Amino acid sequence: MDENKALVVFQDRKIRRIWHQNQWFFSVIDIVQALTDSSNPRNYWSMLKKREAEHGIELSTFCVQLKLTSADGKLYETDSANTESLFRIIQSIPSRKAEPFKRWLAKVGYERVQEIENPELAQERMKEIYEQKGYSKSWIDKRLRGIAVRQDLTDEWKKRGIEKEEDFSILTAEISKATFGMTPSEYKKFKGLAKENLRDHMGDLELIFTMLGEASTAEIERVKDPNTFVEHKKASKEGGNVAKHARLELESRTRKPVINKENYLDEPEKEKRKRLPEPKKT
Repeated sequence: MDENKALVVFQDRKIRRIWHQNQWFFSVIDIVQALTDSSNPRNYWSMLKKREAEHGIELSTFCVQLKLTSADGKLYETDSANTESLFRIIQSIPSRKAEPFKRWLAKVGYERVQEIENPELAQERMKEIYEQKGYSKSWIDKRLRGIAVRQDLTDEWKKRGIEKEEDFSILTAEISKATFGMTPSEYKKFKGLAKENLRDHMGDLELIFTMLGEASTAEIERVKDPNTFVEHKKASKEGGNVAKHARLELESRTRKPVINKENYLDEPEKEKRKRLPEPKKT
């Protein structure tokens, strides 16, 4: 699941979600906070379950435990519910926001069905999101292409038995370390990022060399067909080294580093792009 799809917003409240068993499952804690504005939504949810249990209603039966990313960036088992179950849970929450939330929830679920039937819709919606965030068309095209390249790589990993998110992270770190000399977490610190998506704060060349490292790794996976995790790590390092050598070659010719501390926290990418020097006319 791409990080841009793992969050959805209702009235400025971020709701975590995950695609599971061919449908969206949403964090119940996030739903509770969005509907009640509670400063302690976990406690509110606990008290709500206790109150309903006294009337013979077990709200926990409407939930499943799924791993969602918490504020600290780690994955934790979290009470999650699909659209149908959430409608039932919402009935137990006294809130003026309940009805508009139900309409919003139905719309979010329907959009995903549309995207499955027509994947181009998902891409168009993502373009709109990035445009609203202040990214240029040129950057967006590269970012979306990078997502496709990443998906191709993860598909190759999955074909060869890589399924755990932790394993994906380890292999991704191998590619990044070889390509840029830093793991993604180190790169984020270098750029002054916390919970933000690293790739959403990369420049054109950083995105391009990220793609090259991952596309090279995918091709090496197809050719060498690794069987063990150690072999997968070796393939990831080799793929990253392809991008590294290309990066170093470019840097030697331009005398400019590809890696930089730039981010788009304070100023949108589109605005920063306007200040880039115009290419010299020949």
